[in-house]
Amino acid sequence: MAPPILKLDDIFLSFGGAPLLAGAGLQIEPGDKICLVGRNGSGKSTLLKIAAGLVEAQSGEVFRHPSSTVRYLEQAPDFAGLNTVQAYAEAGLGPGDDPYRVTYLLSHLGLSGDEDPRMLSGGESRRAALARVMAPEPDILLLDEPTNHLDLPTIEWLEGELQKTRSALVLISHDRRFLEKVSTATVWLDRGTSRRLDRGFAHFEAWRDQVLEAEELEQHKLGKSIEREEHWLRYGVTARRKRNMRRLGELQTMRSNYRGHKGPQGTVQATVSDAQESGKLVIEADKITKSFGERAIVTPFSIRVHRGDCIGLVGPNGAGKTTLLKMLTGQLSPDSGIVKLGTNLEIATLDQKREDLDPEDTLANYLTDGRGENLLVNGEQRHVTGYMKEFLFQPEQARTPIRNLSGGERARLMLARILSRPTNLLILDEPTNDLDIETLDLLQEIVAGFPGTVILVSHDRDFLDRTVTSTIAPAVPDAPDGRWIEYAGGYSDMLVQRKGALEERKRAEKAEEKPKTQPATASASAKVKLSFKQKFALENLPKEMAKTEAEIAKREQVMADPNLFTRDPAAFNRLAGEMEKLRASLTDMEEEWLELEMLREELEG
Repeated sequence: MAPPILKLDDIFLSFGGAPLLAGAGLQIEPGDKICLVGRNGSGKSTLLKIAAGLVEAQSGEVFRHPSSTVRYLEQAPDFAGLNTVQAYAEAGLGPGDDPYRVTYLLSHLGLSGDEDPRMLSGGESRRAALARVMAPEPDILLLDEPTNHLDLPTIEWLEGELQKTRSALVLISHDRRFLEKVSTATVWLDRGTSRRLDRGFAHFEAWRDQVLEAEELEQHKLGKSIEREEHWLRYGVTARRKRNMRRLGELQTMRSNYRGHKGPQGTVQATVSDAQESGKLVIEADKITKSFGERAIVTPFSIRVHRGDCIGLVGPNGAGKTTLLKMLTGQLSPDSGIVKLGTNLEIATLDQKREDLDPEDTLANYLTDGRGENLLVNGEQRHVTGYMKEFLFQPEQARTPIRNLSGGERARLMLARILSRPTNLLILDEPTNDLDIETLDLLQEIVAGFPGTVILVSHDRDFLDRTVTSTIAPAVPDAPDGRWIEYAGGYSDMLVQRKGALEERKRAEKAEEKPKTQPATASASAKVKLSFKQKFALENLPKEMAKTEAEIAKREQVMADPNLFTRDPAAFNRLAGEMEKLRASLTDMEEEWLELEMLREELEG
């Protein structure tokens, strides 16, 4: 094993009150690709800043190899004294670094390099900072939410860059799919301490649940031990006083450990307030268009949205997702065409820019609209501090100005307000930004089980796959021209259908070219059919998929044993590896079957 190039050991840091970090650690070796995970407010960004040398721990050891270079992705870049984005990015290069890397990275991040830094949006500033830290290819690259403000094509490009980089990585991100593809190790920051799993994020949640179950069992055993010792002290024989005093001391230690145990932070508990059911047809758009100057944002597009639909909008930044969303919800009039909204609509909106938040407002005042200490949730009067607790806010935060909240806390606050109001149409514009994994899980459950209708814009592929029933995307993904297509299913389903449509077009083009080069024959004019091999696959793939699903179910049943990881970690890891291969095989078979089924339908008319 190579020696670490950066090591944090037994790090302690407190800002008053309970310590933020208490015994946390982080070890980075050459080639590591670590994802740092934990709840909002657990200290992930602070630990990363300590690793970068931007924050000093109150105690603990920090070792950085003298010859190693470290780059940290800034949340708020400092452009002082620099006139262009190119100059800002090149300022991060070392003496032997290649300046072409800056041009290459800026172009893939959607920047020319000639932009005036003072005129950049928040997202553009973040992309410029990303180019600056990646260009030198440092020994250690520390990235805090690198995918924020990036569109899907750019996120997928960034995945490829980070997978092949020689730099050791530490990543903080809310994007599950991104972490699964890039990380090879996971560090979990929980209640001030850290644990490491030498496997990627795909294995984290199962491991975390095993750890928490084992911890809960140990705490239960400790409670039973205390009961036994207390019974012995009251009723046991006292022949040897010294032994009694030793056992009394051990009991006091056990009591102290039991009382001092800090369990895992609670999870957000919330449901959507019931609203009057909307009409069956929620939105009907007929041949709507929108252009800005010479540029077409939406060419004739039609859609019918029914009650219970969950529709996702995806596409590159600037493709017109928000414009299309505003037209569908009546906030923006189309240049031509008609949009009809259904009856009894109660609309709630979560805006990606969080523009609904007044930084000087307090949490309690925002949640109650300034109407005292109570709010009405599902027809029931609730005290604001009690309702705040369900979203992991402490009662003492009721009078805290919103400006003091982190990005994740602001997202949680807006979610709390939306869910307290009766709604049957949820409009979510980038709802996953800044949310931790547990709150993302809750949002997914709310969206998936919402009885009304949901329209959402998101770059989070995993979130889309878990929630939406159809996906609207540009017809030309790399160069949007205003044409939009609705695909059945989530993001992955959309990719499969788009791939099938592309292959179909290629086949049609070849068929058109054939008569020009070959004389028409009876066989050429015969109806095209599936080959024997394709027919065989179409008939047998469902059986193979069923077998694979059964194998996955068997392993899931074995891994459901809460003691398996602690009893036999090798068996747990072997089963997890087998599960990963089986799921990948199942996905391949499903995609092949879908393509063949689409081809069969096409040939049969």
